[in-house]
Amino acid sequence: MRTVPEIVAAILGWAIPALIVFGVTAIAIAAIAWAIRRSRRSPQARAAAETARAHAGTSLVRLDDAVDELELEAGLSGALYGGGAPTSLRRARMTAQHIRDDAFVEYRAISGSEVAPSEIRRVAARITSKTDAAFATISRARAEHSDWVAQNVSAAEQVASARARLAGLREGMGDPAALVAELSSRFDDDEWREAARAAADATAEAEEADRLLESAAAAAADPSRSALPDLAAAERSLRRAQADARTLEETHRLVTQAAQALPSEFDAARAAVRHAMVTREQLEPSDADRLGDEVRSIQDALEALEKDAARRPTRTVDAIARLRDRLDLALGDARTAQQRLRGARTALPGTLAAARGAVARAEGAAAHARSGADARARLAAAQDDLAAARRAQDPVEALDAARRAMRHAEDAKALADYDRRGGI
Repeated sequence: MRTVPEIVAAILGWAIPALIVFGVTAIAIAAIAWAIRRSRRSPQARAAAETARAHAGTSLVRLDDAVDELELEAGLSGALYGGGAPTSLRRARMTAQHIRDDAFVEYRAISGSEVAPSEIRRVAARITSKTDAAFATISRARAEHSDWVAQNVSAAEQVASARARLAGLREGMGDPAALVAELSSRFDDDEWREAARAAADATAEAEEADRLLESAAAAAADPSRSALPDLAAAERSLRRAQADARTLEETHRLVTQAAQALPSEFDAARAAVRHAMVTREQLEPSDADRLGDEVRSIQDALEALEKDAARRPTRTVDAIARLRDRLDLALGDARTAQQRLRGARTALPGTLAAARGAVARAEGAAAHARSGADARARLAAAQDDLAAARRAQDPVEALDAARRAMRHAEDAKALADYDRRGGI
């Protein structure tokens, strides 16, 4: 019979080698797992994921353009054919629009450097698959619609309808040069430069559409010729003219409204500064000194803005909105809930106006530059936040959304300008 020491020695003789084997195995498994995780986040994996994201972005840009084209085509179909054409274009547009909007949300989610490469590749593959399916739906709808048009509508009827819409466009535009002249007489050139570009482009595009429709009409009267190429080109010119006419009108409206709002914006900003000084009296000395320095800096900035405010209304409203943002940050948690609510109510109109202007500038830059997916994704985020700000019942929530819209719009414009310069 073995003694207790002998039994212990036997157990240890068995257990120690087993522990060594298990320990070495665990270390090896951990090393392999670490190596796999490292390889998945390696520069090569990150580069492959970025390639997949870029490919998905290219598909998404094409789909965004296709949705815009479908929207115009569906509207044109209703105007031309009085609802008699197949509804396939409208159904395809709605389907593609939903896919595009969801895809932009997913694309934004994988645009940060903190996202794992494997997740980027997975989501990018899903975006590409969805956009491919949307393109297939669009192609079928266009083929069905084209067949119907060929069987039911003559080229002469299409030319006549396009001419009527061109006449309506010119009547709606009035005298673009007069609008630009009004702006230039009252405001600095950076306030009306975009309006001047849009006016010149809209006029040139309308003239080009007119010329192409003349050629299409001649071809429609000649059985040996096809009017479709000139008709399609005229439609594209007419659509660009309509878009530029909207830009002209929107820019004129934003500038004139900003000019009218300037007195109330300055009054509201000064009232917010006075409330901040009252709040300062309730703080600890160190916090009071910090807040006092920032408030004085904001007061100085407001006084500096007043000098050129009348000539630069939209830029001034934008600057006041940023100063109100600075003031909120400086106040931090020092205000009561009631003070935050009152401050948000007075800051909201100007910030909303600044956000609308920022989004309009980003939209113009994106359209003019034929921007990439990153610019369009930021623009979509800005548009969503601006819509959320308009819907929100709570002024604090609306103000936060409007400020997000401004930031996203600025990023979108910067990215669009970068794309326009060819990525230089």
